[in-house]
This record gives sequence, C-alpha cells and structure tokens, in this order.
Amino acid sequence: MTAVDLNSLCKEVCLIARQAGLKILQVYNSEYDIHKKPDETPVTTADMLAHDLICQQLQSLTPDIPVLSEESTRIPYDIRKSWQRYWLVDPLDGTREFIKHNDEFTVNIALIENTQSILGVIYVPVTEHTYYAWHKAGAFKTNETGQNWRIHTRPLPGTPVVSGSRSHATEKLQSYLTKLGHIELLSIGSSLKSCMVAEGQVDLYPRLGPTSEWDTAAAQCIVEEAGGRIVQTNMQPLRYNTKDSLLNPDFFAFGDPSHDWSKYL
Repeated sequence: MTAVDLNSLCKEVCLIARQAGLKILQVYNSEYDIHKKPDETPVTTADMLAHDLICQQLQSLTPDIPVLSEESTRIPYDIRKSWQRYWLVDPLDGTREFIKHNDEFTVNIALIENTQSILGVIYVPVTEHTYYAWHKAGAFKTNETGQNWRIHTRPLPGTPVVSGSRSHATEKLQSYLTKLGHIELLSIGSSLKSCMVAEGQVDLYPRLGPTSEWDTAAAQCIVEEAGGRIVQTNMQPLRYNTKDSLLNPDFFAFGDPSHDWSKYL
C-alpha cells in the first residue's frame, strides 16, 4: 500500500479505536459480566462490544481486507495463510487490568501485510491518548486535548528503565531481570509497556512468557517507527500469520537498536 493510503487509513482507524474506547468506558463505569474462555483467560462485556464495533467498522472501511480479532471465531491457518493483507485486532488489551480497575488497558488495531505490521494504532480509553504509526512515516502520539506530536525512542541510559507486566510475571523473567544488573523497574499493564518504549520513557520490555499476535502487532509498528525494535529472543523480528498457532515466541521490545538484550538470557 502507498504512504498516502496508509496515512488515510490510519486516520480512520484512530477514530474507530476511539469509538471502541468509548464503548469500553461505558462498561468500565458500570456493572458487567466476566466469563472464562477455553484457555482460562477472562473476557468481559466490554471486550465483546469493542470487538463487534471494530470488526463492523473495519469491514465497512475496507471490505476486501479480512479481520482477525482476539474475540473472533477461530480461523484455520489453511484459510489465513492465503491472506496477503489483514487487520489484526485486540479490542481490549489488558482485560485483567480492566477487571482490577487500574486503568491500564488499551485498544490495539494493526494492519499486517506479508507477515509484517505496517500500521498500528493503540488507544488508551482512560487517558484518551492515541499512539499510532504507519510504514516509513514515523510514530506519533495524540493527547486528550488533540495535541499531536512525533515520538522517538531514546539511547540507552546508564540505568535502563525496564517495564514488566502487572499480571504475567514469571520466574524466567525474574531471573533475566537479575542478570541485567542495576535497573529501574516499572510494572505496567497491557501494550502501554511498548508505548512507553516508543516515546522514550522505557528502554526495555522483555516478555518471557506467552502472548498472542494481536498483543504485539500494533505496538510493533509504533515502536519500530519510533526508532526501536520488537524482536524474538534470537534478535530476529516478530512476524505474523506464519503458522497455525497465533502464539508469539518470547520477545524483547526496546528503544536503542544498538544493544543486544539476548546476551543476558
């Protein structure tokens, strides 16, 4: 797709993500149902309302581009493998944070082309902040007043700031963090960890535990357009829709591309 196409699409997707965020907040500030999915992860009324809105809006915006959402009926790889381009959506990233009512949840929408994320939008409903990027255009942030600016990762400082998950800490991660030495550690939920890498507030987000492709796709475009990288622990880029499973390998999101974070494993 051309840069003009992606620019136009990104503006529309930012609006869609914001609409989904409004739906989520309506539920957040009321009573709602919580259910367990077959993999024992929680799903709420808000997840489903955001899923329905985003899928409908994306299908109206781009009728020829399929949509794969966390809450979609499972689509077999035999069908998906023929997709050159598709939308990859997490309608409510950080459902556990939503349930805990700590405000750290997001709406994630990405456009994947030939296994790579070429457009990413992350909307934070509580703060009304939007992070977005598209291929070869840079990464940007809009705040609650509509102010818009370009964001960048930062060079690695003397004391790295490392972000970790509030709900998914593992022994493997704890061991890794010990090997890093002197760091400042922040516990943050959802894709906000990657957003903070993109805007130069965090240097490393190591994820040494299970995630799915919709958890990282939007963030990957934003982090990489801001100057950083999201890679597997062998330092090779994450790729999408390459296999039957939609689980990601362990990965690092980081701001300074000159540093090899795999050497601490």
